[in-house]
Amino acid sequence: MDQRRSSCPMANTLDEIGDRWTLLIIRDMYFSGKQRFEEFLQSDEKISTNILADRLKRLEHLEIITKQTYSSHSLRMSYSLTERGRKLGPILE
Repeated sequence: MDQRRSSCPMANTLDEIGDRWTLLIIRDMYFSGKQRFEEFLQSDEKISTNILADRLKRLEHLEIITKQTYSSHSLRMSYSLTERGRKLGPILE
């Protein structure tokens, strides 16, 4: 069963990524090239670690970002925008 409240693509997009933290993460990736958890924590908005982890998981689930390890330590991840995620850039501009 479809859980969408509307048939409007804009409303559905906002339901998925419309909270302020998610859009700020996408902004940081698109405009500042941030890729690592620690880099997102350095943003002026001071996102908490638990919210950041939740939003990164959500963005990955929505196929807006991908993650890959960047060191031999398995918990060190790097995030990048997918093609779908890069398409959001002009909207943010």
